[in-house]
Amino acid sequence: MTEVAPTAADVQAALVAVANPADAIHLQRFFKTGPGEYGEGDVFIGVRVPTSRGIAKRFAALSLDEIDVLLDSAVHEDRFAGLIILNARFAKASKPGSVDDVARAAMVDRYVAAVRRGRVNNWDLVDASAENIIGPWLLDKPRDLLFDLAAAESLWERRVALLSTFAFIKSGDATTTFELSERLLDDRRDLIQKALGWMLREVGKRIDQQLLTGFLDKHAAHLGRTALSYATEHLDPAVRANYRAQ
Repeated sequence: MTEVAPTAADVQAALVAVANPADAIHLQRFFKTGPGEYGEGDVFIGVRVPTSRGIAKRFAALSLDEIDVLLDSAVHEDRFAGLIILNARFAKASKPGSVDDVARAAMVDRYVAAVRRGRVNNWDLVDASAENIIGPWLLDKPRDLLFDLAAAESLWERRVALLSTFAFIKSGDATTTFELSERLLDDRRDLIQKALGWMLREVGKRIDQQLLTGFLDKHAAHLGRTALSYATEHLDPAVRANYRAQ
């Protein structure tokens, strides 16, 4: 008997089956969905992240077309599950000895298209996907895409650009993180400030603290207070206080 391929509707039904209305209210507040807030108009049905990840794992064989259906859903948890499935598919196509660059390119194209049409549109969606898809793809490739995203009007495209560099940092390369940070020094949107400071901090933690302090010696005075706070979080208290006083 031929096994029936899973569909986006199957994933959505699984999410609805465990949705909690009380959690939906909490999540809509937590992710700032009110008028004028960064997540304005987003819809939550009340599924927590661990549960969403478990459901995504059950539907790992979902096709790219069906993942697109999830990514275009008005429901936040649908989009999150779609991204987690896409992460898993990308990781599978990236395994040493069985790398499938045709499949990986197709997934990157789908992901970037979703980002650009505004479907990866909250910090949890960005943070759960950018470093797992764009980041690994560009490790050995030109990174013009990230500079295009960093120049975009969309807050989320700019955050995707920064968070994608986490994959580079984990491989020991801070160059693109620094270049993007220099371009976004004057960006005072809170979620960009946090992302910028976070990535700078990770350079100091994972690669070389002197690389971080060298960057801060040049740019601390121009960083926003939030970015500077994040970037210096793990420095010696006296050093941290000196940078934060600039």
